[in-house]
Amino acid sequence: MRFFSHLYQRVLDWARHRHAPWYLAGLSVAESSFFPIPPDVMLVPMALANPRRSFLYAAIATTASVLGGALGYMIGALAFDLITPWLHELDYWSTYLHAREWFEMWGLWIVLLAGFSPIPYKIFTITAGVMSMAFLPFLLVSFLGRGGRFFLVALIMRIGGERLEPVIRRHIDTLGWVFAIILGILFLVMNI
Repeated sequence: MRFFSHLYQRVLDWARHRHAPWYLAGLSVAESSFFPIPPDVMLVPMALANPRRSFLYAAIATTASVLGGALGYMIGALAFDLITPWLHELDYWSTYLHAREWFEMWGLWIVLLAGFSPIPYKIFTITAGVMSMAFLPFLLVSFLGRGGRFFLVALIMRIGGERLEPVIRRHIDTLGWVFAIILGILFLVMNI
């Protein structure tokens, strides 16, 4: 099934659009506060399309993601009662409970880990607000985690650049399904 090949081509077309940096910023804000699609789906093709600008794209994704994280924090701090039904409905409640446990065990370190990893970052931004984590340290570790992730992606794309694109294109369907399975396993593990 070539689902990811078609999706990849569409994202590459978006990545070349003159407004692509704005799309990347919007996606980064949304993903850190409420939207399930990570900015990497725009960052990678944008960096592949123009490797010399990959660090600029990483900076845009980092800054916008941290702004989205601040929005998620505010949602948790000021409107948690309003989103609680949404967390139940979208089956994020057990993930939220796990996030609370991890905050109690590791504090700021969990925000750093969540910012860098494929774990749904929005759950941790909202939980940080619910738990009244100190805001400035939250922003600092968010910059470190998100920046570490996005600049690593940009570095890989800058180094691999044009040599990487045909390899990705050739294996995108396999990579897409492997990534979907990994996400499914992470979802199951976090909900157990």
